[in-house]
Amino acid sequence: MSLLESLAGYLMLGMLAGTMAGLYGVGGGLIIVPSLAFVFGLQGVAPEVTMHLAVGTSLATIAVTSASSAWGHYRRGSIRRDWLLALLPGLMFGAIAGVFVAGSLSGGRLGTLFGLFVLLVAVKMALGRGPKPGSMAPGRAVMGLAGAVIGGVSALFGIGGGTLSVPWLSRCGATMIQAVGTSSACGLPIALFGAGTFMAVGWGNPRLPAGAIGFVMLPAFLCIVLASVPFARLGVLLAHRFSARTLRLSFAVLLTAVGLKFLL
Repeated sequence: MSLLESLAGYLMLGMLAGTMAGLYGVGGGLIIVPSLAFVFGLQGVAPEVTMHLAVGTSLATIAVTSASSAWGHYRRGSIRRDWLLALLPGLMFGAIAGVFVAGSLSGGRLGTLFGLFVLLVAVKMALGRGPKPGSMAPGRAVMGLAGAVIGGVSALFGIGGGTLSVPWLSRCGATMIQAVGTSSACGLPIALFGAGTFMAVGWGNPRLPAGAIGFVMLPAFLCIVLASVPFARLGVLLAHRFSARTLRLSFAVLLTAVGLKFLL
């Protein structure tokens, strides 16, 4: 695959990720990671580093989108700053630890775990189970532990963390807008520390292709960021043409196909 073909593929991936994010209201990691793994395979990237490179690059793109989203929520006052600060140490520690766990796994094992995680998300969406509101008021130690779990799992699979942080914050008593807003802010430290650690862990790996800075593929990162933002608006327009149930079930089917592909 030539350089021009690779860049065109990355731009198309950014268009797809942005559209899906706007259409289904999810972070791009669940779309970007499997798509990058597929594109890197076509480029002949070594299987031993394909998944690590896909996850690290996904986190790098999420750092940009999370910053934009968090700033918007901050301006509207929908971020619980006290809870964000309580979660922050755990988020940073968990993100770094998650990368080291990923680095200790083979590409095949990491792909299998990603497939299982995606299938669990698909089942949750198919059943239509949203976060359960609660009124628990956890202390800083519990919030720190929750942050470590959220950060670790998110960095391991290259996602922004909303799949875990929104339900947790809802159980803590946040309104849905507060949960979503605070979750968007949580995604920024996860992505920054996760992507930075992936770059450090992968630095100098002889199997990496040209253009990679550790386990972050710089051309893919730039193209995805450039294309995903405008196409997210297209996804939002499309979302208003379908019912919520249709969107939820169609995305569950898509995730099931992705999960089975990684497992089989």
